[in-house]
Amino acid sequence: MTLKNSDPDGNPRNGNQPQGDQEGVRSPLEAHSSYRGDDWTPTSLVFHQNLESFAERVGLIVALQSNGKLSQEQAYDQIRTIWKKLGESKKDLLS
Repeated sequence: MTLKNSDPDGNPRNGNQPQGDQEGVRSPLEAHSSYRGDDWTPTSLVFHQNLESFAERVGLIVALQSNGKLSQEQAYDQIRTIWKKLGESKKDLLS
C-alpha cells in the first residue's frame, strides 16, 4: 500500500503545499483583497490596505478578549490606539 501526498481532489496534504502558496504568509505590500473603488490611486490603495489591516487587528483583539487573554479595558485601549492610527493614515493619504 502506498500513501499519496494529496487528497482525492489533488490538494496537498499535511503541510505539503507548494512553495509560494502557503496560506497566511503574505507581503506587507500585498492587498488582502482587491480594491475596486472608482477613485483608484496609489494612495487610496495604501489606505485600503491600512483599513484591511485595521479590521484584521480588531478581529484578533476581539478574539483575544473573548478567550480571556485581554481584559475588556485592554482590548478597548488597543482598538482605540489603532483607530487613531487609521485616522492619521486617512488624513495623510486622502487629504
